[in-house]
Amino acid sequence: MIRYRVLVSGRVQGVFFRDTCRRLALDRGVSGWVRNLPDGRVEAVFEGRAEDVRHLVDWARRGPRLAVVADVTVQAEQPEGLGTFLVR
Repeated sequence: MIRYRVLVSGRVQGVFFRDTCRRLALDRGVSGWVRNLPDGRVEAVFEGRAEDVRHLVDWARRGPRLAVVADVTVQAEQPEGLGTFLVR
């Protein structure tokens, strides 16, 4: 089990980033959450099997079809044992 906190900047709000992220996380069995930040970035926490979490991190580097991802920051964290994936 691993956990990453991801900060994504660019045109990432208003392009279904959070909803697509939630659907992909649920499909892969990844727990965590995703939210818009006031500064226009999207913040997400992905927790689960290494392969599945890395898949979500790779997806965040490009985002959904309408997104234009400018930068992604990834930070490893201690897993908390989250049980689901939420849009905040």
